[in-house]
Amino acid sequence: MRSSYIRIFFLLTCWLGLATTGFAQADSLPDDFANPYEVIYNHLNYLQEDNYLPAQSAKSLYRGSRTQKEINNLAIELKQILDGSGNLVRMEDLPKAANYYDSLLKRNRYVITDDFPELYVQKYGDRWLFSEYSVDQIDRLHKQVYPFGTDKLLNILPNLGTTKYLGLHLWQYLGILILLTIGFLVHLIFTVVLRKILFGLLHKYGKIDLANQFLNPVVKPFSLMIIAYLAKILVPVLQLPPFAATNIILLVHALVPLFAAMFFYRLVDILGHYLKRMAERSENTLDDQLVPLVTKVLKVFVVIVGFVAVLRGFKFDIWPILTGLSIGGLAFALAAQDTLKNFFGSLMIFIDRPFQIGDWVTSGDIDGTVEEVGFRSTRVRTFRDSVMYVPNSIISNSMVDNHGKRQYRRFYTRLSITYDTPARLIEVFVKGVEEIVKQHPHTRKDYYNIFLNEYAGSALEVMVYIFFKVPDWNSELRCRQEIMLEVNKLAEHLGVRFAFPTQTLMIEQVPGQKSLTPEYKQSKEEMEAELQAFFNKK
Repeated sequence: MRSSYIRIFFLLTCWLGLATTGFAQADSLPDDFANPYEVIYNHLNYLQEDNYLPAQSAKSLYRGSRTQKEINNLAIELKQILDGSGNLVRMEDLPKAANYYDSLLKRNRYVITDDFPELYVQKYGDRWLFSEYSVDQIDRLHKQVYPFGTDKLLNILPNLGTTKYLGLHLWQYLGILILLTIGFLVHLIFTVVLRKILFGLLHKYGKIDLANQFLNPVVKPFSLMIIAYLAKILVPVLQLPPFAATNIILLVHALVPLFAAMFFYRLVDILGHYLKRMAERSENTLDDQLVPLVTKVLKVFVVIVGFVAVLRGFKFDIWPILTGLSIGGLAFALAAQDTLKNFFGSLMIFIDRPFQIGDWVTSGDIDGTVEEVGFRSTRVRTFRDSVMYVPNSIISNSMVDNHGKRQYRRFYTRLSITYDTPARLIEVFVKGVEEIVKQHPHTRKDYYNIFLNEYAGSALEVMVYIFFKVPDWNSELRCRQEIMLEVNKLAEHLGVRFAFPTQTLMIEQVPGQKSLTPEYKQSKEEMEAELQAFFNKK
């Protein structure tokens, strides 16, 4: 019962202290902390400027075998960690239940901030303290919050003076002035001195366009990023008032990823410039379409990552957003299945490269020249000069006949000559056509077929089956014309007549005239003798 009265008296005293000075006095708080609120309150309360008792504050920490001086320094460092990281502890949010239980950790434990899960108070018997593990981590976390030896300044700067002007010490005004000066000098170095040096080097090596178009936009956000990072390191050292320090620290923590995102966004333009140069040197024209798409994707990625990093800099809980995005993304994916199919279809086109810009392709009803490959569709210019927009999901899953990949272009035709052409003239004519093919500079010399091939309805047909080694259709047409003109000249020179499609009406017998039907009076033996005589002539 007596302990209950003491506890009620303690809470009443704490409330009165908060209502007047904001913190209780040293003799108003016992050492047996009964809940997380009391142990955290004791630690922060007795490290205020108007109530500075490190020994009393250190009672909130698990001491172990440490000396009083060591535990006092750790208590001071613990508060500096919270202040320097922008974590403002709200006393009204602290649990006051003696048997507070963390259902996730399944222990009597309370974590002060999500930024440092290593720092928590824990129940030891009936008493709450900063845990032994947390106390062991204070030195490491202190160096993490105050890197590059800036933790040493925390013990030097406050000794420069204690008089306050408008709520700040003189050394704090001096620190702000130094910080602004450093920022100005860094910005001056990067935007003036370093830029001139880089400009000179780039102009020396003939990279004038790179210097003018890309260097200027990159230098400024890079210098601002360096300044924001320096502010992130030095602002905590100033030990500004809690509310102001928390908001300023959160601001500089958010400015670093903001300026970094701006820097990398501009850097993507430089990367795109070099990729474009590489694509121009490549024979594959599909690379020319891939470079702008890659540049856009990288920029979107930089914007998204930068946005998330800025929110985290402000200690904004992004998990609800990510959860909402995942659910919304699922709904969007279901509603935009065709769009996603086309997107992945475009990826397959860029990976497999079944065709490139300028190729003549045939796929089902598609017949034309590829002009552009986008994220959703491929643009094909038909031979009617119309434009077909083919979804990538269709063209990536269809059989594509790429005429642009041909090493040789086939030319097949039949030369129809009259039936009254002598056999010896046909032989000479066929050899002449073969020689024309051999002498042409763009024909395939190792494979061709030129033969008297068929007895057609009104002509003897000579098959011409050859290949041209040319890059495009226009060159193929020109080569066809050259071959055909030479064949016509040869026919004129030899006296070979090309046949027209004709029909002959023969009347076998007319009254009073001899029948047109031949009479075969020779016996079989006589016919075999004639056959033998024919082959003996050869």
